[in-house]
Amino acid sequence: MTEDTREHLHKLLAKFDHAMLITRVADGKMHARPMAVAHISPGSDTFFVTSIQSPKIAEIEANPEVLVTFQGGGAYAAIAGRARVVRDRPLLERYWSKGWTAWFPSGIDDPDLCVIAVAAEEGEYWDRAGVRALKYAFAAAKAYATGEKPVLGRDQHGRVSL
Repeated sequence: MTEDTREHLHKLLAKFDHAMLITRVADGKMHARPMAVAHISPGSDTFFVTSIQSPKIAEIEANPEVLVTFQGGGAYAAIAGRARVVRDRPLLERYWSKGWTAWFPSGIDDPDLCVIAVAAEEGEYWDRAGVRALKYAFAAAKAYATGEKPVLGRDQHGRVSL
């Protein structure tokens, strides 16, 4: 049985440690910043730990629609969804990483600590890693020779409603 696009997207996302979180600022322009990924759920919901004082918190509260992009190792993905700010101690404990002490010297007890939870609504991926890179190269060479656009398989590109 072949893997469906939802499963493929989640397996791909699970490989990423960092992402770009894109929000809208007050004047409607977009603002992107790199974030360490705290967790990605099987449904592709994405969680980040940050400071409640960060400008991105006000941006999310004003407009919760966000885009999260991932890139690395020949794979690319994007999750569109709605973000919310969570100050739940058990959630913070679940996702806390000691490496974040550089930003939060008081650790898990830092009063500014919060979680950004992005409820995934749509996802898209482009996977050109490993064997898929060879399949893509073959499809591109065939397209070049025939003058047609390359046809990508479901394992190479997919869109998912989440």
